[in-house]
Amino acid sequence: MGSVAVNTNGHLTGDVEKGQIDTRHRIDVPRVATDAQVQFFIENGYLIVENLITPTELEELKTDTNFIARGGYPNTHLKPLPADMSDGEVLKNILCIHQPHYISPVMTSYVKHPQICGVLSQITAAHLPYWDGSVKCMQSMLFVKPPQFQGQAWHQDEIYIPTRDRSLIGAWIAIDDATQENGCLYVVPGSHRQGYLFPQHPHNNPDEFDFAPESYGFDVSREVPVEVKAGTVVFFNGYLLHRSHKNRSAGYRRVLVNHYMNAWSLLPWSLKEGEHVAMADRRKIIPVAGVDPYSWKGFEPTDQDVWLRTCKANTPERDEHAPK
Repeated sequence: MGSVAVNTNGHLTGDVEKGQIDTRHRIDVPRVATDAQVQFFIENGYLIVENLITPTELEELKTDTNFIARGGYPNTHLKPLPADMSDGEVLKNILCIHQPHYISPVMTSYVKHPQICGVLSQITAAHLPYWDGSVKCMQSMLFVKPPQFQGQAWHQDEIYIPTRDRSLIGAWIAIDDATQENGCLYVVPGSHRQGYLFPQHPHNNPDEFDFAPESYGFDVSREVPVEVKAGTVVFFNGYLLHRSHKNRSAGYRRVLVNHYMNAWSLLPWSLKEGEHVAMADRRKIIPVAGVDPYSWKGFEPTDQDVWLRTCKANTPERDEHAPK
């Protein structure tokens, strides 16, 4: 945030006073989406934008995925692996690496990718009449999804990451071609419109889906597959129903999905003792477009809170790190 510094406790040491909206450190991003694309997102809850990521950038993402998985960045949870291990051996048990941008400057650069953030500045809270295009990021998830690894049953991301204004949005970067065979996304267009979080129950299909429960109570026949080429970014609203199937191909289905929201919305992701849900606001975030209205709060330390999702749902051992 420019000259505004943050100490180890996450408090500002600069000159932004409490309650002051700092407009001096505005993040300008390009205008990428057309008016028709913005309207499509508002109506359908998702948007496919091809060729946002170049072939060179895709190779960078693949290389960094291997480096992270090998424990190349010093951190508590990913230990260095022997140099003679092949990439296949390193990646074969990894479904997902959570919060890789906490340790990887490469992954951080894709959280802040100008073209992606340009689209985000146009669609994230386009349903709000006075939104100014400001966006912040709170999560990254690097899916490796090797052959035979499960997908995720029907769900809505806002169940796990609540916002105050229905502005949660995922930017799903296809590092490999995503097909029905290797477990591409399926979505129910328009299922975000009412802002209703569908109930959930166990899916009882551990060979197809991971441990997370399944949303139900809607017309599944309306689903559509989202098959895309590598380099495409799929944007989808936090209330949009979506799922993915098991990878039945012989290759990986690598995806980096980052989650964002309107920077003006508080983020009540969890509650501290004595905290009210209406005012809770977690600050392990990165501003990526426009202004950060709450910069006076500082930022919470991310430490090295990076972890792997490695288990399969059809094994006796369940992953302790369910979505929060």
